[in-house]
Amino acid sequence: MPVTVVAARPPAAAEVQADNYRYLHILVNLTDPVFRGFHHGRKKHDDDMEAMLERARAAGVKSMIITGGSLHESKEALELAKQLGFYATVGCHPTRSAQFDKFRGGPERYLEELDKVIAANLTGKGRVVAVGECGLDYDRTHFAPAEVQRRHFRSQLALAKKYHLPLFLHSRAAHEDFVRILREEGYDKDGGKAVGGKGGVVHSFTGTVEEAAALMDMGFHISLNGCSLKTPGNLTAAKSIRPEWIMLETDSPWCSLTSTHASKEHLASLPPALNALYFPPGTRPEAFVYGRPVKGRNEPTAIGGVAWVVHKLNDGVPFEKVTEKAWKNTVELFGLTELQ
Repeated sequence: MPVTVVAARPPAAAEVQADNYRYLHILVNLTDPVFRGFHHGRKKHDDDMEAMLERARAAGVKSMIITGGSLHESKEALELAKQLGFYATVGCHPTRSAQFDKFRGGPERYLEELDKVIAANLTGKGRVVAVGECGLDYDRTHFAPAEVQRRHFRSQLALAKKYHLPLFLHSRAAHEDFVRILREEGYDKDGGKAVGGKGGVVHSFTGTVEEAAALMDMGFHISLNGCSLKTPGNLTAAKSIRPEWIMLETDSPWCSLTSTHASKEHLASLPPALNALYFPPGTRPEAFVYGRPVKGRNEPTAIGGVAWVVHKLNDGVPFEKVTEKAWKNTVELFGLTELQ
């Protein structure tokens, strides 16, 4: 059966309008096999990584940070970042923190291996720009008990201090312990500058106004995606984030903006030309068409939709001002001076 192919890039007229807005995407899970056509362990369609990246470029995404969620995945993220000219993080996600104890040689050896990976990739193309994704996730303690998460969160903070790298942070239903550990480790103010820290970002924020304020006061940025904009309470918290601390992401292929979310009413006003770029129509994996998105797989293009919701929440703030502030915050935190 012949494979249907369509242009990956949206119409040129829409592209011209998008040129006013640029995005530096702080979290994409490009090591996920869904970008190679594998869904739930089964091959459903052709590898369409390049087509997905072309759509992202057309939507104004200039660069991305590929997330490392384990020792193995961090190595994969760095290799992919070098191939694509992007950046990567190195660390262990809280839900995978049991890997420390199961590693041959024990948790100390696992941490040493993370250290070696960071040390070998601090400069040049595809370099490591943050330690993480690390933190606490008490919604998923069936993957790793809370005590295990706390212990190995703390150990990764030492790597960030040693290499003066920002932290790439995850916090779910664990705010009290999360900020306690950060404060005990010297990250109580100025992003831990006094102990060698360089701040960081709490990604996929779903906390309260009060929690956001505490994190900003400690010197941490806050990043938003579709999961950050699900409920009216989420929107209130998102609106409270001060401009100098905001960042944008999609957590692709997860955390889509959907029609059941509170963000929907704000996305309804997205201009058609931008809507075509940020949310191009997709097909089911079984009916794959090369050049079109796959339904159910969030793509980096949707970062523009996240930015639009933030713009609508902050009446009177121009859309371009929102996108540029997030860009500048990202360049500054991660030291991406070549993108200035």
